[in-house]
Amino acid sequence: MKQFKIKENYLLLKKWWETIDLTNYEKSFLNREIISFNQQLLRLKEKKLRIGAYGKSGVGKSSVLNSLLKKDIFKTDIINGTTKEIQSETWTLKDQTLNSLELLDSPGFDFCNIKFPDKVYSCINHSDLILFIVSGDLNRNELSEISSFIKDGKKIIVILNKIDLFNNNELKEIIENIKLKLPKDLNIPIIINHENNLKNYITKIINQHGEILLTLNSLQLADKLFLKIKEQRLKRRQKLAQSTIGKFSTIKASAVALNPFILFDVAGSFALDTALISELSKIYGLKLKGESTRKIFKNISINNLCLGVTQVGVNTSFNLIKKVILLTAPFTNGLSLLPYGPIAIIQAAIAIYSTKILGKLAAKEIFIRSKVSLIEPYIMIQNLTFNEPEIYNYINIYLSNRTLNNNFVNFLYLPFKLL
Repeated sequence: MKQFKIKENYLLLKKWWETIDLTNYEKSFLNREIISFNQQLLRLKEKKLRIGAYGKSGVGKSSVLNSLLKKDIFKTDIINGTTKEIQSETWTLKDQTLNSLELLDSPGFDFCNIKFPDKVYSCINHSDLILFIVSGDLNRNELSEISSFIKDGKKIIVILNKIDLFNNNELKEIIENIKLKLPKDLNIPIIINHENNLKNYITKIINQHGEILLTLNSLQLADKLFLKIKEQRLKRRQKLAQSTIGKFSTIKASAVALNPFILFDVAGSFALDTALISELSKIYGLKLKGESTRKIFKNISINNLCLGVTQVGVNTSFNLIKKVILLTAPFTNGLSLLPYGPIAIIQAAIAIYSTKILGKLAAKEIFIRSKVSLIEPYIMIQNLTFNEPEIYNYINIYLSNRTLNNNFVNFLYLPFKLL
């Protein structure tokens, strides 16, 4: 644990955040997420761990936190649903490795009078450590909530409260049932809230894993924010890419339809395709030199030979036909020109289709090349080093469930409007 350097991770994360240049629209659209992350970054700097209590109504979340504080700070009542909003209190422990601790109390996730249940979950989900309070065996809704936290890579402690309602045999049976329902590979602790059991265990966890949990949660929040930023930028670039590909398709279609010369046709098409790749690279923020552009074009051509062969072969055949039509026109009083229009239209349609396919493939290739950054939070999470194998399990689950809502994939298969 002594080898883990929280300050270095804070400085690295701060440096990453300073490199993110947000537009006014992004600042407005992601305002809540940005505020949450800035607060978390400040907590990381100040080494302030946040512990959130979560559970359904009536399980005794407030009383559990009061037992840790050794005083009645959070309001309790025999009536379920006393807590109607998120409340916080500082918790002081002796000989702790962190500067301070913050306890969060929350309304029951099943409490019908909560105005914004998603905000309650989100607030607790931003905690570095989650105390999931139960007063008996886990039901389906509780399991669902626990699964959601686990997918987000959260460290969870299940706390069995109100044990005075059960005898020893019933208590053992409940604990065994809970164990069977929880993922075995995570070894999620089940702690009975009795005397100093809970306080002693949490103190141990904080001293052993506190700095890691605080750092990991900060990186995860940064990663989620970055994914949302990338998603917004991707949508904007997608629209620009569609418009650009559409314009190039129209230009190429016109050139191919009107030009009867084979060499000019092939050379012109290649020049337009290269220019399209260059424009797409600018849209996706990837600076490509001539050699890199040709390399992408070559890779696409090799992987899609049928596209290139079909385009060149069909256009060559049609150009020969158009040339014959033009040469024979004086001898047929112009009647041989009648097929010229339909042939030109077919060539234009082929040009539009092939250019859009090329554009989508090129955009995909450019997107893949442009999205990698060595300082991304995702990379920082992967590079975390410590000696606690159980934390690795939480990290692996988070990374396996980490997804970018990649509308770009849909973009590859959506039909383009003919411009």
